[in-house]
Amino acid sequence: MNVGVIVAAGKSERMGEGIDKAFLNLGTKPVLAWSLLAFERCPDIEAVILVVRKDRLEAARGLIQIFGCTKVREIVPGGATRQDSVMAGLAEVPEKASLVAVHDGARPCVTPELISETLKSAKRYGSGVAAIKVTDTLKEVSRGMVVSRTVDRSKLWAVQTPQSFQARLLRAAYALVREQKALVTDEASAVERLGKPVHLVPSSPSNLKITTTDDLVVAEALLKS
Repeated sequence: MNVGVIVAAGKSERMGEGIDKAFLNLGTKPVLAWSLLAFERCPDIEAVILVVRKDRLEAARGLIQIFGCTKVREIVPGGATRQDSVMAGLAEVPEKASLVAVHDGARPCVTPELISETLKSAKRYGSGVAAIKVTDTLKEVSRGMVVSRTVDRSKLWAVQTPQSFQARLLRAAYALVREQKALVTDEASAVERLGKPVHLVPSSPSNLKITTTDDLVVAEALLKS
C-alpha cells in the first residue's frame, strides 16, 4: 500500500497576516485542491492523509467533498512546525503501508507522473526525492550584502516535494529526530540523520512552491499551459 501525506498546515507568513495560502484561489480551484487531485489521479497512490491547520479542518472536509477526493482517509491538524505536521500525518499512515510520499500542499503544479517516479525510486532504493539541478550562479554572503565567495554549483540540487520513502525508513528517521530533539526542514534531512542514502528524482522548475502572491500568478500560467 502506498500512501500520500499532504501537508498544508503552514502559517503562510509571507502571504500576510491571517492568510492561509492553501485555500487561496488558483484559477478554478483552491491551491490545495490541485495537489489533492494530482494524488487522486496517481494510480500508484491508494490513500491520502491530509494535514491542515486546526482552524481549517472543516474547510478541508468541504473541499474534499466538492472535488471528489475519494482517496483521503484522514484529515488531521498540523503542529507548530513542518516536521510536527509531517509526524502527525505519518502517525495516521496504516502499518501495512510500504511506501509514503510526503508532499507540500503549496506545490499545486505537481503531476501524477512525478509522484509515481518518486515512488518507483523509493521502492527500488528506499527513497525518491523530487529535485532540480541548480543553474543560477550562487554567492555566499557572510555579512551585509558583500559577497565572500562564489559557490560551486556543479554538485548542487534544489529539493522539492514529493519526497517518497519506504515507510519503515521514514518512521525510523522521524523517531530519531524526536529522540534527538532535532529540527529538520524536510524528510530527506531526517533520513540523512540515519546515515542512509537519499536518491534524487529529476523534477522541473514548474513544480514551484507558492510562497508569495507573485507565485500564484506564475502557477496559474503554468496550470493553463
